[in-house]
Amino acid sequence: MDILGGAQAAPADDLIKDTSEATFMADVVEESQNVPVIVDFWAPWCGPCKTLGPMLEDAVKAAKGAVKMVKLNVDEAQGIAGQLRIQSIPTVYAFYQGQPIDGFQGAVPASELKDFVDRVVKAGGGETADDGLDEAVAAAEEMLTEGAATDAAQTFAAILGEEPAHAGAYGGLVRSHIAMNDLDQAEAILNGAPAEISHSPELEAAHAQLELARQAAGVGPVAELQAKVDADPSDMQARFDLAQALHATGKVEEAVDQLLELFRRDREWNEGAAKTQLFTIFDALKPNDPVVLNGRRKLSSMIFA
Repeated sequence: MDILGGAQAAPADDLIKDTSEATFMADVVEESQNVPVIVDFWAPWCGPCKTLGPMLEDAVKAAKGAVKMVKLNVDEAQGIAGQLRIQSIPTVYAFYQGQPIDGFQGAVPASELKDFVDRVVKAGGGETADDGLDEAVAAAEEMLTEGAATDAAQTFAAILGEEPAHAGAYGGLVRSHIAMNDLDQAEAILNGAPAEISHSPELEAAHAQLELARQAAGVGPVAELQAKVDADPSDMQARFDLAQALHATGKVEEAVDQLLELFRRDREWNEGAAKTQLFTIFDALKPNDPVVLNGRRKLSSMIFA
């Protein structure tokens, strides 16, 4: 499924080619009037070039035609190398509209190559693959907000089909299954996350939401718990249960207030359960959510009072 809805990737032969002094003007200067062109200056005797070149090609192919690449053997094009003051290799320059716009020297990790190619694409007015994926994630998030959890899950899954380690899509897929009350599947998805994103903010938030959803399954009626707290304000378990029930019914701020009151009365109760629950709620929300900001400020004032 092509969730970006864009054109199919251009054939590799059209994206990557060898150039020479005789064809440099046409392959680079003239071609860069239409699309950014990355030039890989290399030589057969250069060890790092043999590593960098294929990785750079992969990054260019991943851009699906938004940028092109030419390879220039400096041993056979010393005039061009001299004009551009190529003093060591590998050296990579990006050209757009006939002018160098970016570049680097030496071998770099694949992640930096991707960032380099993304910068070049954007400089040429193009859209990177991540731009399109992020737009798709935003659309799926809107579906989830509007209650279309099944549609959101399908969209998140499609995004992961194109970028398996997209943390935003992974977290969204987990949250979609939580919204469908399919908690076991949500947990299975969360446990199967790629190691490199397993501790990302998106997955940490999804983990916290899953924990809160499991808690909600066993809570009692809000009215009964509120009555117990009103009858005995020192009943810490009743207050903790009330906070869980309030959160389960969407009253997040009221839940935080009850936990803060519990912490104020007895911060050590049940091995600091109030503080732990507060952090779980904070983790499940966006960092700039007013409930998080106000709750953290109030908790800090109690801790450091």
